[in-house]
Amino acid sequence: MPTAPKTPVSKSDVQRVISRYRDGELALSEALKSLSGAPLPEAPATAPAMNKERLLSIYAELDQLVGLEEVKAVVREIFALLYMQDRRQALHLRAEPVVLHMVFKGNPGTGKTTVARLLAQMFHECGLLEKGHLVEVERADLVGEYIGHTAQKTREMVKKALGGVLFIDEAYSLARGGERDFGRESIDALVKAMEDYRNQFIAIIAGYAREMDWFLSTNPGLPSRFPIHLQFPDYSVADLLRIARKTAEDRQYTLSPAAEAKLRRILEAETERRATPANARLVRNLVEHAIRLQAVRLFDAQTLTRQAAVTLQAEDFRLEGDAR
Repeated sequence: MPTAPKTPVSKSDVQRVISRYRDGELALSEALKSLSGAPLPEAPATAPAMNKERLLSIYAELDQLVGLEEVKAVVREIFALLYMQDRRQALHLRAEPVVLHMVFKGNPGTGKTTVARLLAQMFHECGLLEKGHLVEVERADLVGEYIGHTAQKTREMVKKALGGVLFIDEAYSLARGGERDFGRESIDALVKAMEDYRNQFIAIIAGYAREMDWFLSTNPGLPSRFPIHLQFPDYSVADLLRIARKTAEDRQYTLSPAAEAKLRRILEAETERRATPANARLVRNLVEHAIRLQAVRLFDAQTLTRQAAVTLQAEDFRLEGDAR
């Protein structure tokens, strides 16, 4: 009976055979047959390293944050891609490395630091970051006072962040001093560190949207190294009220209907008065101030019911320094 003609073995086939032999997937006899032109046995599929249920439970922590729907959607895309890359590798398919350095654009108090901290934990749970910690820095932590000092300080901060996330707030301040400013040296050192320590940490740079766009244009090496951009919109008054309820609930307090109505009026007035909209930081400060004022109000009470102890009233809500 005539035998089927042997097909030529390509260079990529040879590399695959050698790799699978080294990994113990092929016996020596099978490897030799494959190199002589015999069909390469199908590689057995292995289980993905990432657990889908675990990923969803981690993502649920982010999903509990108020608002930020676009941010959550992009994060879901990132984790879906990471999971699929893991599954492709389990099937011995090509999986391109994913660059995860990010730009966070938004006004202060819109949740950028909170999301960065959660992402560090999530990437750690997925096995992408060894430690999952967040190192938060600003210009003063990165820029030195003399030539060579800046590169050293920047490298030190990067080394602290290895295994986690380096979060640079108001990153555009590194480029504001002009060509002679040491901030430029920090940018160059950061770009080099991202190459030297590839896949060992994630850099997130954050700040106002317009300033961040300008910052990325100041160094030709920056845009390609930060492929993921997340927009953090300002909170609506309705979102801020939800944050207030959650902040109170986390401390085992509730807002009375009158208290919530007064808080709404305060937030609307502050949103109209400020150059930038009111944010989550203001809400947390208002709730914490209300808790202190409630404590003063109840201090001399002869009896204290559980309901009174957990309820914040309208008179407990006012801005710092406002006697009303």
